[in-house]
Amino acid sequence: MATSSAPPGAIGPGSHRTGIALFFVGLLGFGFFDAASKQLLLTYPAPFLNVIRYATVCLVAIGLWLKNGRHFPVPARFRGLLLARGVALGTVGTCFMTALIWMPLAEATAIYFTSPLLVVALSPWFLQERVSPAKWLAVSAGFVGMLFIVRPGNELPWLGTVLMVVSAISFALFQLLTRKLAAHVPNHVQYGTTAILCLVITAVPAPFFLPQPWPDALTLLMIVAISSTNALAQVLLLAAFQRIAASTLAPFNYFQLLIAVVISATWFKQAPDNLALLGIGLIAAGGLYLARPERQKLT
Repeated sequence: MATSSAPPGAIGPGSHRTGIALFFVGLLGFGFFDAASKQLLLTYPAPFLNVIRYATVCLVAIGLWLKNGRHFPVPARFRGLLLARGVALGTVGTCFMTALIWMPLAEATAIYFTSPLLVVALSPWFLQERVSPAKWLAVSAGFVGMLFIVRPGNELPWLGTVLMVVSAISFALFQLLTRKLAAHVPNHVQYGTTAILCLVITAVPAPFFLPQPWPDALTLLMIVAISSTNALAQVLLLAAFQRIAASTLAPFNYFQLLIAVVISATWFKQAPDNLALLGIGLIAAGGLYLARPERQKLT
């Protein structure tokens, strides 16, 4: 699942095709990480896997700090928001990983992808941004799509569904906080601070959920490698955003939703039924509409 934000500054050098290729490879990395995590959850507890995941992300954060400068005073009025941003993403990681214990990957990812719709729905109150009637219609279509997925009779586990909804809401808050902080706190500072907070949050319950038996050296190395794909995918997305405008790349995010449907059907033999597929389509359609660039009015 994508959690990175683009670094500040103008779009850097590099071809259009290279940027799109980097973005697609990054999304494949997120899709593989989610699927591999679901497989690992059959044997190992979620807090244990999350600690390894965020430890690898912290290593990437250290590299970004060393590259971009280690002195980053944060204005006092933004420290609370920065802390809240880290808590929001830590909640996302904890709830998403735990929900995958019970939830089919396709339906879980679809519910998670309502977060862009939630961002739009909350932006008038959180960011004082105006939302057009057409955007409200897109948001409504996405929420109807979620109801098709979580409807009575679909036999989705209620605890996994609730956790995934909490994950989607938390990721929406994470994105809103990122927008608020974007002009005031450098992105590598946001990235690094959030990585450390996520590690701390997931490390608190980890001692109470130690794996039994403990993985051998080869298995532990494999888990670290899988966790590294998440950190590497974030780096690839950062590189993509350096080459192409975010508005151009935003619609491609829903390729990850397609990946989840394919993996769920082929790897886990959990294909969504027709109504769930309709719901997934509505969520994707609403999100794609919201991702389209705004037309400039002629004056």
